[in-house]
Amino acid sequence: MNGVHKLNIKHLAASLGISLGIGLISGIFTMGAMEEFDKAVKPPLTPPGFLFPIVWTILFILMGISAYIIFESDSDLRIPALTVYGIQLAVNFFWPIFFFNLQAYLWAFIWIMLLWSLIIAMIVIFSKINKTAAWLQVPYLVWVTFAAYLNLGIYLLNK
Repeated sequence: MNGVHKLNIKHLAASLGISLGIGLISGIFTMGAMEEFDKAVKPPLTPPGFLFPIVWTILFILMGISAYIIFESDSDLRIPALTVYGIQLAVNFFWPIFFFNLQAYLWAFIWIMLLWSLIIAMIVIFSKINKTAAWLQVPYLVWVTFAAYLNLGIYLLNK
């Protein structure tokens, strides 16, 4: 954001609603598939199950705040940046369905690598508009990197 902008609560709420809504709907779709996941052999460093929704909620909040900052900017890159953001949200939405519901662990790993690439692209384009918005996406990149490790480990241990 160039200069000082007034906080637009409606825009911030909409941005948070979009990101948290995507996570919530995806979570609802995958709730019934956790039994199979619980049976899978998991790699070292796998966190306890209760941690996943907590971490994802925090990440979706950070995503929403970051997207809000970009939305409120007057940058010429605003629309392309938000397009990349929307595409990565859609890719994010489908990963747990592939992984948990379908147990398509190899496909899910390929898909999460696509997500990882989109997050990198999003951080790069966000950084050209607002450094804070870009930095707010870094925990998401770190977590998806860790999730990719877990995904690959589960695939290899449960072939």
